[in-house]
Amino acid sequence: MTSGTGSGATGGGTTRIHRAVDRPAAPWKNGGGITREIAVWPDGADTNDFAWRVSLADVTADGPFSSFPGVDRILTVAEGAGMDLTIAGERSLLDLRFAPRHFPGDRPTDCRLLDGPVVNFNVMYRREGASAEVRVTTGEQTLAPEPGETLLVVALEGTTVIDGPTPGSATALGRYDAALLTGPDVRRLRSSGRAAVVRLRPRSS
Repeated sequence: MTSGTGSGATGGGTTRIHRAVDRPAAPWKNGGGITREIAVWPDGADTNDFAWRVSLADVTADGPFSSFPGVDRILTVAEGAGMDLTIAGERSLLDLRFAPRHFPGDRPTDCRLLDGPVVNFNVMYRREGASAEVRVTTGEQTLAPEPGETLLVVALEGTTVIDGPTPGSATALGRYDAALLTGPDVRRLRSSGRAAVVRLRPRSS
């Protein structure tokens, strides 16, 4: 079983492991909080030129979210009681953990914490160039990336194991560890808690 940071390839598929311990904290675009980037495309892209970006954000105080022109967001509360958002004047209550919520990242968004700090799992993508889908799952399921698609698995609670296509190729993910999967190989996901499965695709022109 693989437990360290690394990557592997079998049968044309690749698995890249991103460990939570290796992620530096960085200030939000507007300086109002802390973010830890899990994965971004293209590799090395910053907040101005990514096609998609997946991160964890610590929200410790009420205030505005950063604005991202042309970007859609899918936000999932991973820790804490949740938030009361006002998005372009409309209220959106996020008071359930592990329940993904989609909203435009370029509309003015203000946050009021319901009962103390939260940690948010955040997926952002440029709506003209990419699409994204987030599901939070538990137990077992099969993972099979479609052609041109990237799957990102993030352990949000408990331990997640990804069984590879060959014996002995399982990878264990601790809390907030991630695996980036591409290619035709079929893997099986086993989670003792909750895992986010993000499907990321380039948008057809």
